[in-house]
Amino acid sequence: MAASETVILDQSGIGRALTRIAHEILERNKGVEDLALVGIRSGGDFLAARLQNQIREIEKVSVPLGAVDITMYRDDLAARGNLPVGKTDIPFPLDGKRVVLVDDVLYTGRTIRAAMDALIDLGRPRCIQLAVLIDRGHRELPIRADYVGRNVPTSQEEDVKVRFDDAHQPVEVRLVKP
Repeated sequence: MAASETVILDQSGIGRALTRIAHEILERNKGVEDLALVGIRSGGDFLAARLQNQIREIEKVSVPLGAVDITMYRDDLAARGNLPVGKTDIPFPLDGKRVVLVDDVLYTGRTIRAAMDALIDLGRPRCIQLAVLIDRGHRELPIRADYVGRNVPTSQEEDVKVRFDDAHQPVEVRLVKP
């Protein structure tokens, strides 16, 4: 039986969601002072860059941007076998920063836990907030997003895929049913 796919967010819907998230980040943090964005590779890093552009358009200031690879912090390395290790690129000190961790889809919370471990190994942020494009539920850890583009309740068997174009811009979000 073939899987069926449904577009649940198109490019304009993604744009509206990211604009709203950018405004919510600025409102909650009362501006950009000590604010930094760190995207989780791969997917969250592209969305973090998009949020950085949105914040720059609103505030006329560019906030620091970084990307974190969580491969070595995963708790399922034995089950997944050899995974390629990507590069963590955080070209600013994390100490004292209000870090907004960005990912495309929040599911069990294990990716976020791994990313927080990686960040804390690199410095001592004042706080870590979480922004996600899609929250699909099914948490296995006590993790909650501070900023959500869209809540999409799913079954465990379903999947959510964010598709990016060649310029790393999000094009659509699809719900994949088995």
